[in-house]
Amino acid sequence: MSSSPFLQSISEHMLVRRYSRRTIKAYLYWIKLYILHHDKRHPAELTAADIESFLTHLAVERNVAAATQSLALNALVYLYRHILSRPVENIGAFRRSTRQRKLPVVLTQEEVGRLLAQLSGTRRLIVSLLYGSGLRRIELVRLRVKDVDTEMLQLRVFNGKGGKHRLATLAPELIPALRDHICTIERLLEQDRQLRDYAGVWMPDALARKYPAAPFELGWQYLFPSSRLSFEPGTPHLRRHHFDESSLNRVIRAAARTGGIRKEVTSHTLRHSFATHLLQSGADIRTVQQQLGHADVKTTEIYTHVLRQGAHGVRSPLSNLLAS
Repeated sequence: MSSSPFLQSISEHMLVRRYSRRTIKAYLYWIKLYILHHDKRHPAELTAADIESFLTHLAVERNVAAATQSLALNALVYLYRHILSRPVENIGAFRRSTRQRKLPVVLTQEEVGRLLAQLSGTRRLIVSLLYGSGLRRIELVRLRVKDVDTEMLQLRVFNGKGGKHRLATLAPELIPALRDHICTIERLLEQDRQLRDYAGVWMPDALARKYPAAPFELGWQYLFPSSRLSFEPGTPHLRRHHFDESSLNRVIRAAARTGGIRKEVTSHTLRHSFATHLLQSGADIRTVQQQLGHADVKTTEIYTHVLRQGAHGVRSPLSNLLAS
């Protein structure tokens, strides 16, 4: 199924329409699972009832979260509407996922300090930005040099989750390290420009046509470039892509272990910690919502639940007993 011409055609259809590779990969996964669930029958032979039975299967048998079930539905809606030209109507007779969202793992500020103490150089800067600006992992690796505004103390995040743009705070303490880091990127760019086959950094098609010199300009380089040059898939273009996001969690987990932190720590743990610590410091929930780029404040309210746990909300009766 992975080399299926049908799935390949869906991938190409989405690439032409500028869907991210992450979204394409997710949609193909759920479409493939849908086909396998129905004994490899072609989706054109299946009906809305088959879609509903698959979605019910995800909720009942696989116990997926509501957001995961919604993603699967979006993939199938895309399949029928844009690939098979047969939009599905009135899909609703399926079991909705009721699995509750987990409370996020949050580090204390002391634990964040211990984590950072295990890192140095670029890795420390990366983890500092994940925590200090509340960025998602993919948002961080997609940052360009021009997105760093040291005068206004902000990062410009383009095409975050849901294709939204936002401004995220920048800790002034990181400015010296960022300036040194950008100088390193500039030297790397000068080396790359000496190569005959170097085609500059990847740019969205419309911008590449409008600003043909931009791929070779410092401002458009990735803030955290890959250590190696590589050819853009399917093209003869030699480029320097961004830092491999998949390796970030390995770096963070290793630092957590070395720092004696027993919690399960990932890049998203740092984002959770950023939000929780902002609320602890007195920031209002709307501000935190804007910083995180949440479309709905209800998503942000999960952090208020974290703050209500333990000493942040309810005093243990044991404390009253031992204090007397």
